[in-house]
Amino acid sequence: MFSREDKGLDKIQQLAEYIDRSSSIVATTGAGISVGGGGVTYGQMIFSRRGRRRGSDEGSFLPTYLETMFSYQPSFAHYALADLEAEGKLTGIITTNVDCMHTIAGSKNVAEIQGSLQVNCCSGCGRHYDGYEIWKQDELPRCETCGGEILPWPLYSHIGLWEADVRKARNWIAKADLILVIGTRGNFGDVYWEYRRRDAAIVQINPGRTGFDGVADLNIREGSDDVFRKLQERRGRNG
Repeated sequence: MFSREDKGLDKIQQLAEYIDRSSSIVATTGAGISVGGGGVTYGQMIFSRRGRRRGSDEGSFLPTYLETMFSYQPSFAHYALADLEAEGKLTGIITTNVDCMHTIAGSKNVAEIQGSLQVNCCSGCGRHYDGYEIWKQDELPRCETCGGEILPWPLYSHIGLWEADVRKARNWIAKADLILVIGTRGNFGDVYWEYRRRDAAIVQINPGRTGFDGVADLNIREGSDDVFRKLQERRGRNG
């Protein structure tokens, strides 16, 4: 169905043909896709949390989230993936990002395998408060049951896995005939990558080199926003 990179075609055209031929696409994304929008990172969360443990004022934790999460918007690539899902081409997105930008962009099927700012737990009693809207307030959210501090899952679990979404990721990638690897080096990929179909085509979109270079059928060395803008134009002319 698919062939490896064709030197006679430009890479955007090859990507367009991969997508048009595919019946089930899965995208796996990392921090690189959020560059255009500016999503929150683990580093920012951990730094903020450590700052509070060293005795800084309590309010330092919340602004890190609010400024990062709500001062930025999803990138062009986030919206492009949501469009592919609406078109019926994209089955789901597997991401290690915690910024909820795929959801904000309109994607419905997102496996946030390490949780995110929309998976939250009370640090005191463990009660769940799911949905990123909890961070849209002027003070640090507290548990209605015990008054404990509410933390997003990556901090609550010490950057553990969100097992419900890991199961989604494995199910989707096992059925996909095309895998788009976008802006990620594959951190935590070992929990789902081995479940992929061995005949699935792999397209990597990343300006830098990664461990996916050798397995990808097509490597596109550009930023994801630039690639999806060109792709949209190409598929628009062809469609």
